[in-house]
Amino acid sequence: MAFLSFNEIGISHISACVPKSKFRNADLSYLIPDSDVLERLVNTIGIKEKRHASDETTTSDLCYEAAMEIFASGNISKDEIDGVIFLSMSPDYITPPTSVILQERLGLSKEVYAIDLNMPCSGFVYALSTAFGLIAGGLNNVLVLVGETMTKFANPHDRVNFPLYGDAGTASIVTRHRSFGNSTFYFSSDGAGANDVIIPNGGFRNQLTAESLVPKKDNEGNIRRAVDISMNGINTFNHAVFSIPKQIKTLMNYLGISGDDIDYLIPHQANKFMLDFIVKKLKFDKSKVPMSLDRYGNTSCATIPLTIVSELKGLSGSASSNLFLTSIGAGWSFGSAYLKETHFTIYKIVEL
Repeated sequence: MAFLSFNEIGISHISACVPKSKFRNADLSYLIPDSDVLERLVNTIGIKEKRHASDETTTSDLCYEAAMEIFASGNISKDEIDGVIFLSMSPDYITPPTSVILQERLGLSKEVYAIDLNMPCSGFVYALSTAFGLIAGGLNNVLVLVGETMTKFANPHDRVNFPLYGDAGTASIVTRHRSFGNSTFYFSSDGAGANDVIIPNGGFRNQLTAESLVPKKDNEGNIRRAVDISMNGINTFNHAVFSIPKQIKTLMNYLGISGDDIDYLIPHQANKFMLDFIVKKLKFDKSKVPMSLDRYGNTSCATIPLTIVSELKGLSGSASSNLFLTSIGAGWSFGSAYLKETHFTIYKIVEL
């Protein structure tokens, strides 16, 4: 089984950036004319509004602003960074790597380790474990940039996907310090669900053609192009409510901990109905499960760090806490982490 353990490594700084532009799901009447149906949808998914990036704004722009918020504080200098991870499904280009572009744009040393990772909603935990591994291997401070512009993947005439997704970029710095406790990660994968959440065209299996850009209506009246995200909602829900509790229990059993050992359970913010179902199934204290999706939506890999910045400001500079992160992403891919004795500086959310 895929367990990774580290000691005296943790997150020291964390920040987030969201677009200024807000979209209210109550304004989806053009897509869902029945006001009662629309109200039920908003209440069920729990997303009242979300942020939409402009056509000109990329994920790297949002992550850049989040990182600059940390450096502007003077709490850590750019010269101290010797690793950069950029994780997103929306890089600036196919090549060169966005992490390398951000190294130059941020004014970091040319001696830094820089790498791009491509992962879906589960991505933050994967990026975090990669950073922990780099620190364990000898680096000192790794800048972890995780974000997504999901609204660019969602067709505005798709009632399944468009109400869910928002945009955000985050920055975290992972470092070594004896005050951090033990951290354990657990990962698993199930490629049998690859078609349940998919952007069919635009990769090298199904390359981009003129036909890829033609909007088509499905049997339920949703309009998508082959380059838009498509989701089997029923399969996704059923898989999540079965697999996420299993993922959490597996890691807890491995560590020999109970809910009393967790100060905050921070799940990927998919939708409120799913999260409420999972928390109830686990019999976990709901007051210890922060949620930010009502104001930011499902920002894919950015939801966990965005929730920390948005909802756990009171932890900034305070005594250490035990955090349990858990996520599910397309594929299916799963990642969970128990971060013991975590303490960090949390910065205000930047708007771009």
